[in-house]
Amino acid sequence: MHNIRDILRSKGTAIWFAAPDETVLEAIRRMSEHGVGALLVLKDDQLVGLFSERDYTRKVILKGIRSQDTAVGAVMSAPVLTISPDDTVQQGLSMMTEKYIRHLPVTDGSRVLGVVSIGDLVKAVIEDQKALIEQLEAYITG
Repeated sequence: MHNIRDILRSKGTAIWFAAPDETVLEAIRRMSEHGVGALLVLKDDQLVGLFSERDYTRKVILKGIRSQDTAVGAVMSAPVLTISPDDTVQQGLSMMTEKYIRHLPVTDGSRVLGVVSIGDLVKAVIEDQKALIEQLEAYITG
């Protein structure tokens, strides 16, 4: 069974982020460049929020706010839920399902190690189930 550390090992630990005083437009461009749905918001290397496509649609677009005039810090989600690298995939999925979120920063104390998405966790569950099925088939067929 996978834990969060395993997922980071396989997907990598690249961290895409924005500063709270950057404009929303700059953040959206960065998300597009890197093909991600969320950015961590860091101030002095400390995690202070998360800015996602959902934040953009609900807090900027629907309210008619101008992306080029709005700071990420004004519309980010905070405080941010985080997960430990030693937690299980199931714990991550439970947190995401309970809180209706799609991204979890992985932290070790105050240090950010990476980010996992709900897609990363679902992929790990599928891999675990496939491995279990293969083990059971091998056991049955002897």
